[in-house]
Amino acid sequence: MTMSVGVLDHYNISTRRLPETIRFYEDVLGFKNGPRPPFNFPGAWLYSGSHPVLHINDISGTDKEQRPDSGVIDHVAFGSRGFEAMKQHLAAKGIQHRVNQVPGSTRWQIFLRDPNNVELELNFETKNEMAA
Repeated sequence: MTMSVGVLDHYNISTRRLPETIRFYEDVLGFKNGPRPPFNFPGAWLYSGSHPVLHINDISGTDKEQRPDSGVIDHVAFGSRGFEAMKQHLAAKGIQHRVNQVPGSTRWQIFLRDPNNVELELNFETKNEMAA
């Protein structure tokens, strides 16, 4: 039997700012707060389409340390569509971000941070958008 690891299933954030974190991902990235198994700790699962891509643990009722950054993980990246619309959306919401073009390509990136200081990278293959 051969083995392989597929695409990213989800990532997890521990936060003392659960409502603010949920609101950010819903309002800024369009995720939806959805069904979550009945774990013995509070939290939320946020969905991109039908997939729970972000699991959030609410550590506000614990003495667990809230990291000031994302630790050894540098950033989390999402394949995205609607480059110009996203730039306008972020500007309208007052979300600080930076834009970068991948050298020698038609791929553009938008970098931003969530309320827990996790860096997010949104990747847009703009040649596909211009052809559509």
